[in-house]
Amino acid sequence: MGQTLLSRGIFFSILGVFFVFLAIEDVNTNQFGFFTYLLILLATMDIGTGIRLMFTHFKLKNSQKH
Repeated sequence: MGQTLLSRGIFFSILGVFFVFLAIEDVNTNQFGFFTYLLILLATMDIGTGIRLMFTHFKLKNSQKH
């Protein structure tokens, strides 16, 4: 059947947190640069996608109960 929305949401959220960690480390070593902004953009998209997938999972789960 494949991956559920919840598992993909958790994966994207973890990936986003990893990109946040990399961005913080990059700022500490090199100050702000293009790569830092790229990491922040990727983290924002991944965390947003993860949250959206998890909310969709719970909405579908609640709609199937009623």
